[in-house]
Formats: sequence, C-alpha cells, structure tokens
Amino acid sequence: MDTKVDMYDDFNDSLAGDMSIPTAAKKNTSQPGAPDFNTLDEPIKETILRDVKAVGSKFYHVLYPKEKSSLLKEWDLWGPLVLCTFMATILQGSESGDKSYDGGPEFAEVFVIVWIGAMIVTLNSKLLGGNISFFQSVCVLGYCLTPVAAALIICRVILLAPQTKLLFFVRLLTTVMGFIWATYASHIFLGDSQPVNRKPLAVYPIFLFYFIISWLVISHSSM
Repeated sequence: MDTKVDMYDDFNDSLAGDMSIPTAAKKNTSQPGAPDFNTLDEPIKETILRDVKAVGSKFYHVLYPKEKSSLLKEWDLWGPLVLCTFMATILQGSESGDKSYDGGPEFAEVFVIVWIGAMIVTLNSKLLGGNISFFQSVCVLGYCLTPVAAALIICRVILLAPQTKLLFFVRLLTTVMGFIWATYASHIFLGDSQPVNRKPLAVYPIFLFYFIISWLVISHSSM
C-alpha cells in the first residue's frame, strides 16, 4: 500500500513541473549569442550610440578588410543608406532646364543604380549556390561603397581648382584606387560564400557593379 502511495506522489510531482520564470542566464545558455540585456529597457541614447559604433566599426572593417565576419555577423542597412544618399546628393546633375546642365545623373537614378544593382548581384550570387543571406550580401555591397565614396569626396575637392590634365589624372587615379579597393573588400567578405568553381562568375557582376558607380564618379566633372 505504501508503495502505491509513493508512486502516486511521484506521478503528481512529475505533472507539477517547474513554473518558475527563466532567468537571463538560462535564456543565454539556451540561445547562444543572445544579448545579456533587454534592449526595450535600454535608454534611447545608449541604443543610438551603440548602433552608431556598430556602423562605424563596419566602415573600419571595409577600409581594413581582414576580419571577414565583421559585416556578416550582424548585418544592417544604415551604412549603405547613408552612403547611397550622400553619393546621390553629390552626383546629381543640374536641372535639365538649366543652361549649365552637366549631364549628371538624377538623385533617383543613383538610388536605382545602387540598390537595384546590389540586388541583382545578390540574386546572381544566390543562383550560383552562395550560402549567404540576401540582406547580408546587400549589406556588404553597400558598405563596400566606402572607398568609392571617399574617392568621390577627393574628386569634388580637386574640382574646386582650375582643371588641368594633371588634376584629371589625379582624379582618375583616385577613382581607380577606390574602385579596386571596393571590389577587393567585397571579394574578401563574399568570396568564401561561393563554390570554388563558380567564384569568377560571382566576382564579375561585383566588378561591373562598382565599375559603373566609379564611372559616375569620374565622369561627373562639373560643380
């Protein structure tokens, strides 16, 4: 009889379970990589500063592309959006009704070239069997515009002076260096995501993507 009672008590205990709320430590052990804090309770200032530091860190890793997982671990589109907006603002041509129209692209045209181009390159990468997510690829391609944007700034400063063949050569050299660095950085981050025998097919659209944008930089010669 006592044995039956003990078995009944054990059965009730097993049904009771543990109704306690899991602590942060338990959550982190069950979900590797989960933050040790709740961002909903974080002050807005700290959230903004943390995001700005994360974006700045990605810019740094593009200029010094050694740590491959820096742009892939936690992707975002803030940096690409800032770069695209900045370049579109600088590159946009004069109004078509103005006599000084320089033939430069309109603001929306630059946006289309950057974002649609990045999407096409990403789609090509996925069709070739790449193991990187869509937004990770767009993030990398956008952040790797940093050298081209830097070349654009230098070119605009050079255009403040009376133009000579020497200054044009400096602008051309600066743009080529930005183009090469952007292509190299994107290859560093995205190269391992492609099958070895298909890497040339994946690199060519990246090469073409940055070439078109770099061409806009060097061809836009009027203030």
